[in-house]
Amino acid sequence: MSSSEDLSLFQDMIARFLDQEADPHYEAWEAAGEVPRDFWLKLGEAGMLAVDLDEDYGGTGADFSITQMVIEEISRRGYGGLASGYNIHSNIVIPYLEHLASEEQKQEWLPRMASGEVMSAIAMTEPGAGSDLAAIKTRATRCEDGWQLDGSKIFITNGMQADLVIVCAKTDPSAGAKGVSLFLVDSHLPGFSRGKPIKKIGQHASDTAELFFDQLRLPESALLGEEGAGFAYLMQELPRERLGVGSQALGAMEGALALTLDYVQERKAFGQRIADFQNTRFKLAEVRAQIDMARAYFDRCVDLYRQGKMTPTDAAILKLQLSEMQCRTIDECLQLFGGYGYTLEYPISRFYVDARIQTLYAGTSEIMKEVIARSLLGK
Repeated sequence: MSSSEDLSLFQDMIARFLDQEADPHYEAWEAAGEVPRDFWLKLGEAGMLAVDLDEDYGGTGADFSITQMVIEEISRRGYGGLASGYNIHSNIVIPYLEHLASEEQKQEWLPRMASGEVMSAIAMTEPGAGSDLAAIKTRATRCEDGWQLDGSKIFITNGMQADLVIVCAKTDPSAGAKGVSLFLVDSHLPGFSRGKPIKKIGQHASDTAELFFDQLRLPESALLGEEGAGFAYLMQELPRERLGVGSQALGAMEGALALTLDYVQERKAFGQRIADFQNTRFKLAEVRAQIDMARAYFDRCVDLYRQGKMTPTDAAILKLQLSEMQCRTIDECLQLFGGYGYTLEYPISRFYVDARIQTLYAGTSEIMKEVIARSLLGK
């Protein structure tokens, strides 16, 4: 477990880094619709892209909770797009390779992912298949020198910039969920193409793409883990993915509350500060209480994950409650800004629109409820 000194060191380091390298530029990244590659390289140089990856592969070798802390700090500043891109690369894709890849695959990709030279994405969702992964149509067919990949994916975070994409594909269409496999796809290969960047209501700095695979030939070594085990691998890695969503939610709620506290103590109405109205004080108290309750459950899940005991149900409860709470509490915060909260001039508006996706990606709230219900009642 990380010592308090390690946590403090990383907190100071990421704060200083964001002060210098993100704060002056983030508005421009939002306008451009992506975070530039040189920023990812700077993150890698600072040792912040693969915080808990083993040092043998270019990581820092710290506790995985520090990766969650980095996500939270980015989110606290209202950088939801950056937080999502970082979460995908550092908290999801890198652990997939660390846990599932062969030694050859690890040596090929992980050091360059840790440095920022290679950016990554994971491609599961399709135009006709979201949470129902058994319904995916992307097909990987065996051929004499490996595999041929055909199909498409949509809503892929980091999709426009990714050099490496973990692609979820059917290798046995007759086997349902047991016919799904994962592949490491180099985006520079012939047959790989991208659509135009997908425009979204929030998280503008997170580049989001539709990907196409047209007779894309992959070597045998592109298979990640065992053939047909893809669905099991996805379930295995979901707890960490949903911890990342929880980190984003906690950071964003803390950041929105801090902005709101500053505003209500400065703004006046009817001859007194907004902060002096009982309604304001009660709303702020409710937000604070909800955040603290959320953090207690989040910390419990971190401990369970560290012990290898965090269940899919734990992850579903965490994801459901914290993402819904993020939308609800930030809505309450924006309300206290009055009309100013609806303007782009005030950062609270970005917290608001960036929050909305949190109840949709990594499994919708409805799917989370179904997972929890099945744990209670069975199928």
